[in-house]
Amino acid sequence: MPRVVPDQNSKFTNEEFFRKLSRECEAFVATGTNLSLQFFPANLHGDQRQVPSREYVDFERETGKVHLKAPMILNGVCVMWRGWIDLQRLDGMGFLEYDDERAQHEDALAQAAFEEARRRTRDFEDRDRSHREDLELKMKLINHFIFPDNTYFCSLGTKDSSAHLAI
Repeated sequence: MPRVVPDQNSKFTNEEFFRKLSRECEAFVATGTNLSLQFFPANLHGDQRQVPSREYVDFERETGKVHLKAPMILNGVCVMWRGWIDLQRLDGMGFLEYDDERAQHEDALAQAAFEEARRRTRDFEDRDRSHREDLELKMKLINHFIFPDNTYFCSLGTKDSSAHLAI
């Protein structure tokens, strides 16, 4: 199942959801805020997580603020969240922007997955066809040895009696 939609850029530019979030805005949460950003998840090989670079977490751009940049896939579209958080008041601003580089990478992954699925389907159909052809050949050989005079009988069951059809 692909992680992204086929035409990400169009979805990003045309949907109201993305248009609203692409403008810088504030969000207020009355119950408190838990901010948990995971920039680089641990990979499948068990290697340690990477430390985010200054490009993604910048404490030095402005005193008292942290500037953040976080790539993600949101509703099937590759986006980059950019914003800042005031370290004293714990408020900030942010917006989404379309991540063209990551979108191209994800599109290539999706295309490769589709091609692999097509290849596996073709392989399955070829094996199935070969199996059916082998089965038909075996049935012909069996019928040839059972009915050497090329008269084949098949029994048709009816309510009254069984009828035999010679071919």
